[in-house]
Amino acid sequence: MSNPNYDVIVLGAGAAGMMAAIEAGKRGRRVLVVDHATSPGEKIRISGGGRCNFTNVNATLKAGRDRFLSQNPRFALSALARYTPEMFIALVDRYQIAWHEKTLGQLFCDGSSQQIVNLLTAEMQKAGVTVWMNSVIGTIEKVPEGFSVEIGGKPQTATSVVVATGGKSIPKMGATGLGYQIAERFGLKVTETRPALVPLTFEPRMLEKLAPLSGIAIDAKVSVGKRGFEEAMLFTHRGLSGPAILQVSSYWREGDAISIDMFPGGGLREMLAEARAETPKLHLQTVLSQHMAKRLGQMMAEEIGIETMLGDTSDKGFARAEEMLRRWTIKPTGSEGYRTAEVTLGGVDTDGLDSTTMASRTDPNLFFVGECVDVTGWLGGYNFQWAWASGWAAGQVA
Repeated sequence: MSNPNYDVIVLGAGAAGMMAAIEAGKRGRRVLVVDHATSPGEKIRISGGGRCNFTNVNATLKAGRDRFLSQNPRFALSALARYTPEMFIALVDRYQIAWHEKTLGQLFCDGSSQQIVNLLTAEMQKAGVTVWMNSVIGTIEKVPEGFSVEIGGKPQTATSVVVATGGKSIPKMGATGLGYQIAERFGLKVTETRPALVPLTFEPRMLEKLAPLSGIAIDAKVSVGKRGFEEAMLFTHRGLSGPAILQVSSYWREGDAISIDMFPGGGLREMLAEARAETPKLHLQTVLSQHMAKRLGQMMAEEIGIETMLGDTSDKGFARAEEMLRRWTIKPTGSEGYRTAEVTLGGVDTDGLDSTTMASRTDPNLFFVGECVDVTGWLGGYNFQWAWASGWAAGQVA
């Protein structure tokens, strides 16, 4: 049996792949990272509006327990407990990259997200990792040395392979289902995949109603079933977007209605009663327009259907207004799909993976990390933390 060309071949130069390569390289392993893109970390570069929301301080064992969606939500806990947000922050600090906390524990670079890409490429260089970009990955075979991976038409052998090819989201960046194909080829199951963290779309009549509101953002609590998110919501010419909608999209299924509370802090009934006492001649839309964009206030007043002046509006009318404004229920018909989805929900079934090492149960030298695994975090740095943690875990043993 001849010696393999490399100890480890990592498929994918994204967040999880680079992290796995760095950790394996630090152990003295000969590591090759392969990707079809022209430069590493393309998804990192465009994330967070170009500032990279590189982690979330809450993505830890206890607080983040319900913030990762999976058929087995406990699967992610081992890696996340061993590679914490604090450990990645320490790395960022070592490279003197300035950062700030936005809201809800979300950490962003002060400057460009390219700084995070540069950090990872510098770490790979230090660990002696070889990187091949613009490289097409072909077939993967089991051979006596371990694996043979066809790269640019030529076979390269390695003892271990780490699959970090991502999901199907943002196909214009070259996203494919390659990781799922590899998993199935080696006897692993793949759960149903669908776009997540994605804007929601509506049928033509509802769109006609929403279109004039395009560009308006409000703070709202958006719920589907028992799961609700209180963040900004944005009206667009295609439907609804903004953090609250993106978050809820991971839990939404075709046929579900969503409920929108436009006064999540409460106080609406008191505000209306006060307005009735002080300005009885005003109409509802005028009062609403003092608390939200005028076009939205007008539309909601029409939806509520109160045409009398406030002084002539009954408590029953106010109850109807509160019901509409705090539980406005509408039914999306779909989402914008993988084209704009930030991540893919579902993926390589975690039943077939070891949660400590990310190794396949069908072959201990085949690893799956990052987005191609059936682990999807909330918006706000959770998916990056999963990438760092799962990549790190595989890199300790690959």
